[in-house]
Amino acid sequence: MPASATKALRVAVLADSDTRWKWGALTATRVRPGDTEIHLDGYLLRGRATPTARQLQEVGVGADSLREVTAVEFLRAMEAARGEDSYDVLVLALVGGGVQAMLHGLGRVWQDRAERPVVVTGYVGVVYEKLADGLLLRHGADLVLANSRQDADRFRAVYEGVGTDAAAVTEVALPFLGGAGYAGEPDGDRPYTVVFAAQPSVPDNRKDRTYLLERLIRHARLHPEREVVLKLRSKPGEHTTHIEELPYQKLVQRADPPPNFRLVYGHMGEVLDRTDLLVTISSTAALESLHRGIPTVVLSDLGVREALGNHHFVGSGCLASWDQLDEGHRPTPDPEWVARQGVAANGGYDTAFDEARERIAALLARPAGLPPLAPYYTPVTAPGYLPGILARHHLGPDGSPLPGAPATDRAPGPVRQVVRRAARGAYRHGVQRVAPVIRRMGEL
Repeated sequence: MPASATKALRVAVLADSDTRWKWGALTATRVRPGDTEIHLDGYLLRGRATPTARQLQEVGVGADSLREVTAVEFLRAMEAARGEDSYDVLVLALVGGGVQAMLHGLGRVWQDRAERPVVVTGYVGVVYEKLADGLLLRHGADLVLANSRQDADRFRAVYEGVGTDAAAVTEVALPFLGGAGYAGEPDGDRPYTVVFAAQPSVPDNRKDRTYLLERLIRHARLHPEREVVLKLRSKPGEHTTHIEELPYQKLVQRADPPPNFRLVYGHMGEVLDRTDLLVTISSTAALESLHRGIPTVVLSDLGVREALGNHHFVGSGCLASWDQLDEGHRPTPDPEWVARQGVAANGGYDTAFDEARERIAALLARPAGLPPLAPYYTPVTAPGYLPGILARHHLGPDGSPLPGAPATDRAPGPVRQVVRRAARGAYRHGVQRVAPVIRRMGEL
């Protein structure tokens, strides 16, 4: 009998960034069958984007326990989770390579077990690049969540196109949609508010980021009666899902913004509560805004290009330029396009996770347990690709820890813990501060 039948559903979420932690933890609560209580343990994969305490607080999603681990430490924890401590569901909220490594590592630690957790994975938001690569790296999970009808169709086409099983693809919606619907423009109780949702890596060069900042400041000067907000993802030195080498906070120091222009951090949902016009290049915040019915613009100033991700919004009716916005243009979203994106602006969001809930309940109820994990990539199907993916997480081709991998021998003592913390701090300083400087110097 599965643990969930007699007690709270035990769920583990492994995430490698603040955004993916938010997605994974909220997904865990959305897909739990019925009104089952949930015990949520969070694991943060150590790396360049491991969220800071501030970032976790800003995300606003808690857990019953939360700790930072290496890949090998996580696999050890999953191997030790037996009996009353076993998990019912495991959510892998990682980049594709991380998911693939964990699928092979978990396949090894669970190979002799009659029962194992239901493994769930998916994407944080809009899938606009590396579709085949990312999907095939996620193949092998019991559920591969698609955030919209459009994504579900594309996911199945990729899996079927390479001759592998597409049954794991499950249509849901973005788990963090919600909040009050847009009530219309303010009537004097607050200023009309324009919010630009910045992205860490889009665009990726100083010229384009400076251009966007200048246009936002220009809009503030043209409309002194409005409040113009630059919504930031992270503070300098922090990393998110994507690396930000040219923070807007530094660029704005060279500008001279008017009094009605300001920078804000914080939870995106709280910012949207007071937003009258959301502007972005291709942020998932656009889908959150559309879900609420807030006027939403996807900028075309820098072109409509795959490199920017705004090509995903072709057909949305939301594409516009700053020149048009300065003149008062307000786009009208195409309802059919919005419906295919899992936004559910006109209802239906509460039922968007029903299929996932039903599938998880059915898998948990299987009397003989679940079959072994079977990723598409194996040493036979991808001998030139898979070993490198696994090695990045200190795993060999069979999913076992490589010699010298961290945490493979015994739990660290107090001295080793201090050394590890110091080394981890030096590593983060290197990848977050020194490496970007070296890359920029190489571009001179």
